[in-house]
Amino acid sequence: MTNIKVLGSGCANCRNTVALIEQVAQALGAPIQLEKVEDLRAIMAYGVMSTPAVVVDDRVVHAGGIPTRDKVEQWLRP
Repeated sequence: MTNIKVLGSGCANCRNTVALIEQVAQALGAPIQLEKVEDLRAIMAYGVMSTPAVVVDDRVVHAGGIPTRDKVEQWLRP
């Protein structure tokens, strides 16, 4: 199971990023554990300065804007 965290304040881009990841995971049949992190201290602990940011298995893979569908598919493929 892939552990994914979306870091952000809860803005529209953050919500859209969560929705995109859920859609791609469902389409691929990829098991994920998705967590939304809105606490500023927790976000800063990852060294992220722009949101939304995505953390996959404790590694920051994206920051600053909604990722592309292709990018999300790459994260979720084995």
